[in-house]
Amino acid sequence: MVKSKSVKQFMTSKLVTFTPDMNVYDAMKLLVDKRISGGPVTNEAGDIVGILSEVDCHKTLLDSTYNNYPSAHVGDVMSKEVFTVDADLSIHALAEKFLAHNRRRYPVIEDGKLIGQISRRDVLIAIQSLREE
Repeated sequence: MVKSKSVKQFMTSKLVTFTPDMNVYDAMKLLVDKRISGGPVTNEAGDIVGILSEVDCHKTLLDSTYNNYPSAHVGDVMSKEVFTVDADLSIHALAEKFLAHNRRRYPVIEDGKLIGQISRRDVLIAIQSLREE
């Protein structure tokens, strides 16, 4: 049953993370090279302090001058309001959360620490997997 499986069982634990002092252009290159649409921003202690998305990068590009690479840092443009999910949240509850909020992904937290990320696609994979059991 979908409700019996947790986020932790289907999340991605190999994360691409950014730091607040990283140059936005370097972060954009990483987004493109890794074929991802965003990711968590962490401080030196590994605490999540923000989320960087393609939208944040697009805004930065539009604000920059013509043919001039952005000189801003990730910490200047990231979304500072971070919405997370707990590792033991059920896939069913997460699916409802995705429907209620327009998010592409959620950082996964366990004991106050970032341990992974789960996306809408991961939920679809989880539900498909559970139906096949």
